[in-house]
Amino acid sequence: MTSSSASSVSSALAPYGWDEAWAAEFAPYDTEGLLPGRVIRVDRGQCDVVTADGILRADTAFVTPHDPMRVVCTGDWVAVEPGGNPRYVRAYLPRRTAFVRSTSSKRSEGQILAANVDHAIVAVSLAAELDLGRIERFLALAWESGAQPVVVLSKADLVPDAVTLSHLVQDVETSAPGVPVVPVSSLDGDGLDVLAAIVAGGTSVLLGQSGAGKSTLANALLGEDVMTVQATRDADGKGRHTTTTRNLLALPGGGVLIDTPGLRGVGLWDAETGVGQVFSEIEELAERCRFHDCAHEAEPGCAVLAAIETGELAERRLDSYRKLLRENQRIVAKTDARLRAEIRKDWKRKGAIGRAAMEAKRGSHWRS
Repeated sequence: MTSSSASSVSSALAPYGWDEAWAAEFAPYDTEGLLPGRVIRVDRGQCDVVTADGILRADTAFVTPHDPMRVVCTGDWVAVEPGGNPRYVRAYLPRRTAFVRSTSSKRSEGQILAANVDHAIVAVSLAAELDLGRIERFLALAWESGAQPVVVLSKADLVPDAVTLSHLVQDVETSAPGVPVVPVSSLDGDGLDVLAAIVAGGTSVLLGQSGAGKSTLANALLGEDVMTVQATRDADGKGRHTTTTRNLLALPGGGVLIDTPGLRGVGLWDAETGVGQVFSEIEELAERCRFHDCAHEAEPGCAVLAAIETGELAERRLDSYRKLLRENQRIVAKTDARLRAEIRKDWKRKGAIGRAAMEAKRGSHWRS
């Protein structure tokens, strides 16, 4: 690539996140005459790629294996053919981050939702009662992806009382240590300046259930009605799937936004580190437990249970922590034979302890 063509590529792709590091990664493909570009949309085995030559339509069959974790996805930087009918994506560059969830498939596969994301924005509607457990689940996946999570409490205008809104923010902050929590109203603009400043610094993905207000937020950040918006149902505050594909859009104030369809299910996918990050206060307490393998159930000297007794830790948090860890362990065990054996061994150990306790109880009963 000549210096003039490199400059042309840089100026065209910089708004989409192109930098010197990506240019260095692309260098081997440049010698083959391929074009660098970023995937802005994928559907039915084809994708739209923004390049220095404009937006090109390309087929992903050349690099799409049966492994759903290795398919081309929105946010990927790719090497695409300069011509041809059909035109093909030849490769995608190594991902810096990847947002992955488990599929509903019985084969326990991961599904990649977005790549090379800096901020994972979890949109939560204040039109319905807060589901802190679901927020924690989204945050575990976000932390695991390598992105910085942000929780946006959308439709804040539906909570006009400032004290009530403050309490809702505090509830989410307690469930999201280390995560910014931003109440936003697309209707009156409150909080949008804070959110715009966050997303200006890289690539952000909008996540959440249908009706969370993602498309409305996207339009507010874009400054125009690009995304279709549908009214939520009055009965439960939920909406229909407005966005049906993942779309990558350059923002006028800087940064890139990926809008996603509403997610009904967000199963964990090998997210132990992410779960630990969400429940960092429990992990810190666990370091003070008497036994290093404490399960925080009935063990003597358990600092986690002691914190619940004193009110330092909410029991709901521990229940949610246990639930997500168990779910993640089941997912990993499906693809890890050694872990499956360890789980069976642990079940047998706990069963033996339980039987011994029952025998001791019976013996005590007969002696009395």
